[in-house]
Amino acid sequence: MHVLIVGAGIAGPTLAYWLLQAGHEVTLVERAPELRCGGYLVDFWGAGFDVADQMGIVPELRRRGYVMTEARAVNREGRRIASIKPTKIMGPTERYVSIARSDLADIIYRSLDGAAELIVDDTVTDLTDDGDRVRVMLESGQTRDVDLVVGADGLHSRVRRLAFGPDEQFERYLGIVVSAFEVEGYRPRDELIAKLYAEVGFQAVRVSLRDDVTLCLLTVRHDGPVPTDDRAAQEMLLRTRLAKASWEVPAMLERLSQAKTFYFDAASQIRMPTWTRGRIALVGDAAAGPSFLAGQGSALAMVEAYTLAAELAQCRDHREAFGRYQQRLVPLLVSKQDAAAGLGLAFAPKSRLQLLLRNTVMKLMGLPKVADLAMGRSFRDAVELPAFHAARA
Repeated sequence: MHVLIVGAGIAGPTLAYWLLQAGHEVTLVERAPELRCGGYLVDFWGAGFDVADQMGIVPELRRRGYVMTEARAVNREGRRIASIKPTKIMGPTERYVSIARSDLADIIYRSLDGAAELIVDDTVTDLTDDGDRVRVMLESGQTRDVDLVVGADGLHSRVRRLAFGPDEQFERYLGIVVSAFEVEGYRPRDELIAKLYAEVGFQAVRVSLRDDVTLCLLTVRHDGPVPTDDRAAQEMLLRTRLAKASWEVPAMLERLSQAKTFYFDAASQIRMPTWTRGRIALVGDAAAGPSFLAGQGSALAMVEAYTLAAELAQCRDHREAFGRYQQRLVPLLVSKQDAAAGLGLAFAPKSRLQLLLRNTVMKLMGLPKVADLAMGRSFRDAVELPAFHAARA
């Protein structure tokens, strides 16, 4: 079977890896002219970690990632007001790692070892599903006739728009924009400690990375249109909303235009009644994006990709595989989305009361047993991964 996957981020290459193990032919199509860099750190654990383990990439994840020792909330003078130790929530460090999203994507793609065709600087413009095959028209003018098409092209999925309808039907904006950018030579540095500072309307996070690079992560309340594909407008939004911010935010904004990488997007969820139609399916954020606030989108994308590939390997009919894929994962993903929808007060408090509540909860999370009672369940994914039947040699 020939499967064309749109998107070479996290979900797409993961799906490609497992489809190749099942003996299928795979083509990856990526809109960017090269595989992406930048983005933000993702905390990687749970069932997604199990998928990575089966792919044999955990040692490389640990080599290129970070094991953070503390998330430290500070006041405007930089003094600690609360501290959370990851080990108190997730236990021993062997089963989680923080890693740049672009590094995770790179590691997954390299695991394909060139076995999948990669088309870059191109994307789909039309999909025609005649019931037996799907004719794919690409922006470059190429056409491909394939057995299945899978959209792994993220929150703003082109495949979803073409096959299921406009974004407005499925996207739920949570009233927050997210920006992540990397700067060199920033001071101060705090190795393996995430510093968090919040005021009403925003949170700023600073994380020291290797090679004297610092990641700045801003989550900001914003009502109204979110600028897309316009970095100048995005920077202006951040500068305007954070003009009176304290702590290190002015220093971060001063370095913004010189950032070596820059990411900006809305914190939104994708909620759909079905992730498949005919011979077309969606995975990752394109299907059920839980939003940045969930903190587990990359790991969940790998779970979705693995599950879809496993069901396709087990079922003779793609329609049965598609049905089993969604049935197996809907409870998990809806629970993650519901949990994330209530986390806005942690990432960008709306009021002084919410800010006080955020800081109080963070203080309590530093107490023995409280962190596990409050959040431990969310770090244990309630899903059973299906067995995978690889192709016979």
